[in-house]
Amino acid sequence: MQTNSDGIALLHHVGGGNLGDDATLDTVRQQIQRRWPNAHIAALSVNPSDTIKRHKLPSYPLRTTPWSFGPSGDGGGRSWRKSLLSLTRKHPTLLLLPRLAYKLAYRFPKELGAEIRLLFASKRLLSSFKLLVVCGGGQLTGKDGPWSFPYTLFKWVVLAKTAGVKCLFLNVGAGPLAHPLSRFFVRRALECADYVSFRDESSKQLVSQIGFKGSGSVYPDCAYIRTVSDRDGEPSHVPSSPTVGIAPMPYWGPHGNRPQRDQRCYQELIDNLAMFAIELEKRSYSVQLFGTDIGFDPPAIAEMQRTIERYENALRPRYKPVESLEQLFATMATFDYVVTCRFHGVVFAHLLNKPVLAIAHHPKVATLMHELDLSNYCLEMETLTPALLANKFMSLAAETDRIKRNMATRLAKYQSLLTAQFDELFAFQAC
Repeated sequence: MQTNSDGIALLHHVGGGNLGDDATLDTVRQQIQRRWPNAHIAALSVNPSDTIKRHKLPSYPLRTTPWSFGPSGDGGGRSWRKSLLSLTRKHPTLLLLPRLAYKLAYRFPKELGAEIRLLFASKRLLSSFKLLVVCGGGQLTGKDGPWSFPYTLFKWVVLAKTAGVKCLFLNVGAGPLAHPLSRFFVRRALECADYVSFRDESSKQLVSQIGFKGSGSVYPDCAYIRTVSDRDGEPSHVPSSPTVGIAPMPYWGPHGNRPQRDQRCYQELIDNLAMFAIELEKRSYSVQLFGTDIGFDPPAIAEMQRTIERYENALRPRYKPVESLEQLFATMATFDYVVTCRFHGVVFAHLLNKPVLAIAHHPKVATLMHELDLSNYCLEMETLTPALLANKFMSLAAETDRIKRNMATRLAKYQSLLTAQFDELFAFQAC
C-alpha cells in the first residue's frame, strides 16, 4: 500500500497506564518509521498529555472526556456519589425525575455541544493526514457500552473517509460485542476501512458473526515485533533461587454490576494468588510481584502484599514499581517464570522467553495461550484455587526446557509474519 503522504495518525486507546497498549502503539510507530523515515506521525489517544510524555509524539484527544490513570472516582471508598447510587439501586424510582431533568436540562446539552466541537476539530485535524491506522489492541469491544470504544472508532473512521484519508485496522482484537448498537458501530467502521487484519482467528470469526463480510487477514499481536535488547532479555544476576513473577489484577467478576459480588470475585483472586505465592516460597522459589497496567494494577498488588503478610507475617514479597516499558522489561528479565492475568503479560513473557502460566479473565487470554500450545497452563479465573495453581506451576517448571524451545520457535515465526506484513503495507521509502 503506497501513499504520497508523510502524515500518519495512529489511533489507540492509550493513556490509562496499560503498558500492553503502549507497547502496541510504540511498536507500530517504530516499524513505520523504520520503513518511512520521513513520515510525520501523530497519535490519537484518550490521554494526550501522557501520550506526548511517554511516546514523544504530537497527540490529540480521541474523546471529549480524557482518561486518567487508574479507576475513576474515589477508588472504591464510600462517598456521597456511591451512597446516592446505592440509594437509587434500592429505590429506582426515587430520583428518576430529578435525574432525568438534570440530564435533559444540563448534562445532555453540555455533552452534545462538546462532542460537536470535537467532531469539527477532528475533521480539520484529519485533513492534514493521508493515513489513519487503528493500531492493534482489543479495540473492537463493547465492554464499556456502545458509546465508548465502538462509537469512537466509528466516528473517526467516518470522519477520515469524508476527508479522503485511508484507514487501516491493524491486527485488532474483538469482543465482547453484545449490544446491537456496538455491533453496528464496529461493523460499519470495518466496512469503511481500506485494510483490516485481526490478531487472532476468534476475533475474525466474531466480526463475521456480526455481519462484517469483508476480507481480513490474521496476524499476531503487533507488540510481537517489538525489539527486545539482550540486556532486557537476560537477568543481570543469578538469583539464589528461581524467581516467579506474579501479576495480580483488579478482577470484578465476569458480568459484575453488583458491588458485593464484584468485591467477592476480587478478593477471591487476591486470596488465591497470595496462598499460591506462600506455597512457592515454601518450595524454595522467590516471588516478586509486578503489573503490566501501571494505572489499575498497583492497588491489587498492594492488596496482595497485605494478604500475604496477614497469612505469613514474616514473608515480604518483593515489588518494584515501574513507570515505563523499558523498566517493565528490565524487571521481567530477572524472572525465571511468569504468572499473569493479562493478555500482554503473556506477550511480554513470550518476548523474553519466560515460561508463563496464565489466568484467563477474558477469552483473548485463553486464545493466545492455545496458539502458543500452552493451553494446559491456562487456568480459568472462575475455577481458580491455590492448589490448582501450584500443581500447574510445578508441571510448567518440569517442562521448562521444552517450553522455552517451543516459545522461541513460535516467536521467530510471529516476527517473520509481522515483518512481511509491515513490509507489504509500508514499503520502504528513500530517506
